[in-house]
Amino acid sequence: MSIVRLKPILHHLLPIENPRLSPRELRRSELPGSIRCCSKPRVSVSRGLRRSDPLRSLPIIRAGVAPTPSLTEDDQATEVVYSETFLLKRSQAVEGKVSVRLDAAEEDGSRWRLVIGCNLPGKWILHWGVTYHDERGSEWDQPPPEMWPPESVPIKDYAIETPLKTSSSNPEEQVLHEVQIDFDSSVQIGAIHFVLKEEETGAWFQHKGRDFRITLRDTFKEESSLGGTQGFSIWPGALEQISTLLKPEGSSPMTQETLRGGREAKQWNSRIAGLYEEFSISKEEPVQNLMTVTVRKSNDTEKKLVQFDTDIPGEVTVHWGVCKDDSKKWEIPPTPHPPATKLFRSKALQTSLQPKENGRGSWGIFPVAQESLGLLFVLKLDKYTWLKNDGTDFYIPLINVSGSSTSNSQEQIGNKQMDSSQGSVSTEEAKPVVKNIEYTHEIISEIRNLVTDISSKNGKGANTKEAQESILEEIEKLAAEAYKIFRSSALGFVEETVSHAEPSKPAVQICSGTGSGYEILCQGFNWESHKSGRWFLELGAKAEELASLGFTVIWLPPPTESVSPEGYMPKDLYNLNSRYGSMEELRDLVKRFHEVGIKVLGDVVLNHRCAHYKNQNGIWNIFGGRLNWDDRAIVADDPHFHGRGNKSSGDHFHAAPNIDHSQEFVRRDLKEWLCWLREEIGYDGWRLDFVRGFWGGYVKDYLEATEPFFAVGEYWDSLSYTYSEMDYNQDAHRQRIIDWINATNGTAGAFDVTTKGILHSALGRCEYWRLSDQKGKPPGVIGWWPSRAVTFIENHDTGSTQGHWRFPSGKEMQGYAYTLTHPGTPAVFYDHIFSHYQPEISRLISVRRRQEIHCRSKIKIIKAERDVYAAEIDEKVTVKIGPGHYEPPNGPKNWVLAAEGKDYKVWETS
Repeated sequence: MSIVRLKPILHHLLPIENPRLSPRELRRSELPGSIRCCSKPRVSVSRGLRRSDPLRSLPIIRAGVAPTPSLTEDDQATEVVYSETFLLKRSQAVEGKVSVRLDAAEEDGSRWRLVIGCNLPGKWILHWGVTYHDERGSEWDQPPPEMWPPESVPIKDYAIETPLKTSSSNPEEQVLHEVQIDFDSSVQIGAIHFVLKEEETGAWFQHKGRDFRITLRDTFKEESSLGGTQGFSIWPGALEQISTLLKPEGSSPMTQETLRGGREAKQWNSRIAGLYEEFSISKEEPVQNLMTVTVRKSNDTEKKLVQFDTDIPGEVTVHWGVCKDDSKKWEIPPTPHPPATKLFRSKALQTSLQPKENGRGSWGIFPVAQESLGLLFVLKLDKYTWLKNDGTDFYIPLINVSGSSTSNSQEQIGNKQMDSSQGSVSTEEAKPVVKNIEYTHEIISEIRNLVTDISSKNGKGANTKEAQESILEEIEKLAAEAYKIFRSSALGFVEETVSHAEPSKPAVQICSGTGSGYEILCQGFNWESHKSGRWFLELGAKAEELASLGFTVIWLPPPTESVSPEGYMPKDLYNLNSRYGSMEELRDLVKRFHEVGIKVLGDVVLNHRCAHYKNQNGIWNIFGGRLNWDDRAIVADDPHFHGRGNKSSGDHFHAAPNIDHSQEFVRRDLKEWLCWLREEIGYDGWRLDFVRGFWGGYVKDYLEATEPFFAVGEYWDSLSYTYSEMDYNQDAHRQRIIDWINATNGTAGAFDVTTKGILHSALGRCEYWRLSDQKGKPPGVIGWWPSRAVTFIENHDTGSTQGHWRFPSGKEMQGYAYTLTHPGTPAVFYDHIFSHYQPEISRLISVRRRQEIHCRSKIKIIKAERDVYAAEIDEKVTVKIGPGHYEPPNGPKNWVLAAEGKDYKVWETS
């Protein structure tokens, strides 16, 4: 950003009403000095919010509006040589309440009224659904039409959304947004479930990480009325529910109600009458302040005076140092130091600013030696809150103030990228022999880890022996891979020594569980992509852009005919004319991605399939199309579809018939179908839906038959919680995922759901200590079997318009700073790629590719504290996330800042 030098600061009011003014609008307001933007993490403020509360309008008071104390006579300045004003953007948590009230709407108790309210400002939407009293599952249904309040709109067939209305227009009264839901006492509803959504920001609000639940019927009496322990636990792929498949044919809610007497209804009415509960929620509001820094010449020729002046309320500490050259390396300035100054870890000074007399802000004057080239600083507001300048340190030039303040490290990075684009060969590319040896050492290290896993395996009986045998097979494969690379390296070395020919990089060993090991996965759709009917054509237009960003693999949506438009309720597997486009358009799309060098994964649903016809008993369990199976293809213990196969080898998916993979004819047909997809469409691999539903050994059979380049399974179940608090130790959760991968004999990777869940708590609650397990390793699957872990922060189920497990709002780039620098195979969600996050994601991908971080990269966790996490990967990349401070130490490695954003930084070796 260009810096405009203006006259010394004048103490006058800044005429700003809107707290969200752009820098251009600020300049129109004649703000003295140059404007820069900075951001900070959340600040906790515990208080209610009323319409008259000043936080509603968030007025901006310019720094210096209160009288600034005069300089002492000894330090009287003779001339202002530099002045700069920084716009400080931060967020502030505003506490509020969600209220739930249930009262009789009619005196006879025949009708009831549920009122849900929120006293925080904003445009609020109630996203809600119901469960019926004769259903024990956690899947939502839409409420009966007579319950819908005005302006309600359906969301698929499992929920509706209703706007909350403002209940008070009096500025002196507390603002309350609420919605009323009226219903008959005869309705057979067991519970009402809801979450709140703020329309302007898209943020979702739950109760302690779970959905609000209002229990109405005896079937749920053992649980609390609101915020019960189960919450919303619907599994991915089942989100498009077909409610008729979940209920017995011909059943009617009213048939049971007719058996209930007036006495029982009266007891129920008295039990729920007068229900009122309140729950605390907090919402982040933007706040803006200003910091003016003025440099003055002093009568003392050996120093300059730097004056800080800000309108930030409360205690403000300047964490600062000086630099003596263009490297902007922090150094401690010589004495004397200002009053109330402390030494911070022998690397910087921390000086508390003095409060102004009227309490509106603070100020301070720092003497600085003349030989200092510049002053570097960040602001500390409390133990966990630091303010920076757009993610970088503030810099005030003290000599040659008209010069550019462009970061040399940024220029070095730009030059390095330019050299790469012009075809220059890096040092690492010129030394493949060394690289081969390093890669071999990495494989040997993984073999050692697998040997350790054998001794620590906690299976039972025969399962332990089977697990050990599978691990030994994996060790043999890795040993063979290491030996092959060693042999190719030795040959390359001899050739280079004798003939002086430039050695070529050895071919990478391909495994369907890892691909090449350097894959970066793009999820190429969201939950709404089917709506246009032309998604395959629309996505094809973005192929070249995705390739330029650095993606090597793309995951496409399910291609088959489906009862649900999203594709996860497949019917005729050979019919590839879906809501996303035709079979011909799909084939052209795959060809287009191959032209730009991107491999393509097909999303295949093997666990369940929707039937075409009913049997003689009216049960939907007869299939049509090319695979015209009967009820022998359905597991015997599926309670809804009366299968005649064997018992299920996994968990049930209740919305469609669960397929029995133990049947030889089923496996034969599915292998033929998958091979047909490979040949006819050109898929390079698979994303496997809901693999919790069937044994991983069957997956091994399918993958060996189809020989994919890459395959990843979706094994998603709940993490461990104690009283709604996530447990620190999630070993049991990641072990279940590891067990499934092991059952496939390592032929498939799995989405690292453990890492996603831990990132939720670590980033959302400022508990970064969670990112290291008891042994100092990453706490997810990447800590135990990184080569088979596919890391992600969001997908079509957790995010998009569903938002059933949405990543903490505003923390997305911290999540990507973690996954894109760490081992494992990182996946990036479509909605994030084509958003304002794209430039930051692109920079992180560039660092990963430039430093050749791969799925087996070594990681050394440096810090895992409450407010900061830092790690070094392959001794080439260092990442820091969290509001706390960390920078890699100076030493033989020359660390260069390569990417940064709000509460994260990434360095690479130059």
